[in-house]
Amino acid sequence: MKLTIGHLYPQLLNLYGDRGNIICMVQRLQWRGIEAEVKEFDLNDEIDFSELDIVLLGGGSDREQLLVCNRLRTIKEDFLHYVECGGVVLAICGGYQLLGTSYKMGDETIEGLGVVQIHTERGDERLVGNIVLQSDLFPLPIVGFENHGGRTFIGNYEPLGKVLSGHGNHDNAVNEGIQYKHVIGTYLHGPLLPKNPHLCDYLLQLALNRRYGQVELMPLDDQDELKANHYIVEHFTRTDL
Repeated sequence: MKLTIGHLYPQLLNLYGDRGNIICMVQRLQWRGIEAEVKEFDLNDEIDFSELDIVLLGGGSDREQLLVCNRLRTIKEDFLHYVECGGVVLAICGGYQLLGTSYKMGDETIEGLGVVQIHTERGDERLVGNIVLQSDLFPLPIVGFENHGGRTFIGNYEPLGKVLSGHGNHDNAVNEGIQYKHVIGTYLHGPLLPKNPHLCDYLLQLALNRRYGQVELMPLDDQDELKANHYIVEHFTRTDL
């Protein structure tokens, strides 16, 4: 078996260690004897989404998102078809914002992919700090680090999780991120997947099932990763600190 991971525009959208998410996925596949191939795409490269099992859209500054914005218009239909056909997507921070219809930055607006009908507006201050979520997807919490000026409004879409500690989608949000089909959008980075092996395996499982039918993932010894996860949960959700 083999999975192909597409990393879109890493020269521009790799602000928060997003390659760490790629490394984590590749390593967890290889530990199980599953081949992994990573394809990186520059702005001018053609993308055949039928060859890709997982797509990573990482974070970038407002300036870099503006540069990517024009290119996204040319791949929009292919990207939407990939998503609607069950393609797996992990979109982090700026990539999460680009999943929506628009990102309003003062007098300037970035047009997004429109994968989901959500929108983002730039706030006055950045929302920064460790964050802990409880997701309906897992019994274990999801942890990460958020650092974003955008406030994302997801309407009636399913969030990635409920905020136990941190900010989330916007100043007054009780939820963070979004789930849509096999798409996960989130402000959590750091990178995200090494501290959340359960989320990494969830994405790998979706991709394997789509490509090969029902596949059983061999369990791995995740005690070190889960210790890191537990430490963050314990430290940042304690009420006596």
